[in-house]
Amino acid sequence: MEEKALQFVTYYEKQLEIAKRFVAIRKSKKISQQRLSVLSGVSYASIRRFEKTGDISLSSLVKLALALQLYDDLDNLFKIHQEYKTIEDVIRDRKN
Repeated sequence: MEEKALQFVTYYEKQLEIAKRFVAIRKSKKISQQRLSVLSGVSYASIRRFEKTGDISLSSLVKLALALQLYDDLDNLFKIHQEYKTIEDVIRDRKN
């Protein structure tokens, strides 16, 4: 396993990075904050705050991701990544 250099990122920087990515996805789907509020059930004010500060509850973040059909992103959140040694390992894992 290749070691990665330590990177010091504050939680706030990470929140802003996630919010910035979220805004880009929302805009690429041509969905306004108001429309996303209706689709997700998350208040317009919460969406605005999230996009500006990165601050949001986990339940609201999941609702927003589902409204934008980001299923794979949610499924891969905190997923343990398996390292494969052989192609047989990959095939075996796919069957499970």
